[in-house]
Amino acid sequence: MTELLLIISLAGQRVAIPAADVEAVVEIEGLTPIPRAPDHVAGLAALRSRVLTVVDCSASIGLDRSSVDGPREAIVIETDGHPYALLVETVEDVIEFSGEIRPVRTSIARGWRRVAKGMVQAGDDLLLLIETQSLLTGPAAQAA
Repeated sequence: MTELLLIISLAGQRVAIPAADVEAVVEIEGLTPIPRAPDHVAGLAALRSRVLTVVDCSASIGLDRSSVDGPREAIVIETDGHPYALLVETVEDVIEFSGEIRPVRTSIARGWRRVAKGMVQAGDDLLLLIETQSLLTGPAAQAA
């Protein structure tokens, strides 16, 4: 079965996510901080009369928060009727994928391991396939 994958850059790495998880690709600016929110939650943003919870994906995998000022590329997903924006570095392309998801057989950091579904072959590249829902929970889910 053929599946569409969105190729993105996240924390300096090219990775893939299932395109079926993505509602939209947008630019986010004007974040409103949320008091006492976990570190990986960057704030709230408005998009087409909707309030999005904005998640910094770098912080979610346990790395330093992104330090980019101004507009940021984000992927909008919805979970349990609530929209989230996942901040990424860049959105590259959508590709067709019809192979199998391979297990991760290399050593990767704990944060990446927590969000990885496996590896996929995309042309000449072997990319980590990210489970978008895992990005919402942040690094605290790993400790639990």
